[in-house]
Amino acid sequence: METVKFKVYKYRWVVLIVYMLVVAVNQLLWITFAPVTADASAYYHATDMQIGMLSMSFMLVYLVVSIPASWVIDTYGIRWGVGIGVVLNGVFGFTRAFAGTDYNLLLLSQIGIAVGQPFILNALTKIAARWFPIEERATASGLGSLAIYLGVLTGMLLTPYLVSGNGMSGMIYCYGIIAIASTVIFLLLVKERPATAPCRPDQEERSLAFTGLKNTLHNKAFYWLMLIFFVGLGIFNCVATWIDEILKPRGFTAEQAGITGGVMILGGIVGAIIMPWLSDHYRKRVPFITIALTGAAIGLAGITFAASYWMLLISSATLGFFLLSAGPIGFQYGAEMTFPAPESTSNGLLLLVGQISGIAFIFAMDSFKSPVSGSMNNPLLVLIGLILISIILSTRLKESKLISK
Repeated sequence: METVKFKVYKYRWVVLIVYMLVVAVNQLLWITFAPVTADASAYYHATDMQIGMLSMSFMLVYLVVSIPASWVIDTYGIRWGVGIGVVLNGVFGFTRAFAGTDYNLLLLSQIGIAVGQPFILNALTKIAARWFPIEERATASGLGSLAIYLGVLTGMLLTPYLVSGNGMSGMIYCYGIIAIASTVIFLLLVKERPATAPCRPDQEERSLAFTGLKNTLHNKAFYWLMLIFFVGLGIFNCVATWIDEILKPRGFTAEQAGITGGVMILGGIVGAIIMPWLSDHYRKRVPFITIALTGAAIGLAGITFAASYWMLLISSATLGFFLLSAGPIGFQYGAEMTFPAPESTSNGLLLLVGQISGIAFIFAMDSFKSPVSGSMNNPLLVLIGLILISIILSTRLKESKLISK
């Protein structure tokens, strides 16, 4: 059979790189205060919980804004949909510098950035589908997800350094300039679509937003995928949040906990490059989802029981590599299996369930830790059980018809 060729534009990489930039900046603004909680508490005369709410607000706002954001992206396209989020990112990222020591004004700016987040993140598979051929879309989604991890890692490493050298206000002002600059770059360089589609018409045409949402919610297989994302994203959020509390009862220091969390993110960065590329190369989605979940289960078990620091680091890297690489493959698989629903509809629903589980798992981990030793091993064992169930669920998934054509 003759292979039909379609023109693929080099400018797709410009669009993807700029999109990665605004995703990374959004995550940088989200994680800003996590690595300097004590300094921020003193500067804003706030409790640790209030500083934690600066990050937690993103999860709460996402529950409300996610579906409307997906509708806007699907209805008005990338420049308007993502553009709204990028402008909110820039404006409120900059206004944080004018809050002074007023915590309430700072929280309002954080909420403004949080409203913009789903407009940015929910377009991950939309960018891939609009600009990339089907055999490159998991790779594009992987690189988009990579930007999330890079933004978090940059914030964790850079923020303490900037606070030490320039004070809290200097750090926030610096990030405000970065937010404004990324907004200008996006508005100048990102185009809505290439001159011609990078794929066959049957791989491009999508239904209207609400029709696509209705069809997606009637897709029984998609519910299995949502359950997998519910577990996977929930585990990542709560392990990243409680890494210090998880390790402290076993005698590990705060510095070792911080390095362990950083190694997990670094593992995720490598995984987000390698695993989606392999998925595209072999034109398979389901086997790589199952492999990723299996590797993540091994890594989580290692974090739960590791008694030595080197074993802890290996386990953390393993968890990050496999768990975080499952995300972009799963996003792309969801977009393909719900075709012709708009990409941002499936993308947004998967992120939405992950935000719900993130909030639930974070509070549950704290509630069910040992009242005597503070050990979180019992809730971690529950999470290991949930990820084993997810592996079983992944075997019920059927391969994407779009990628196999």
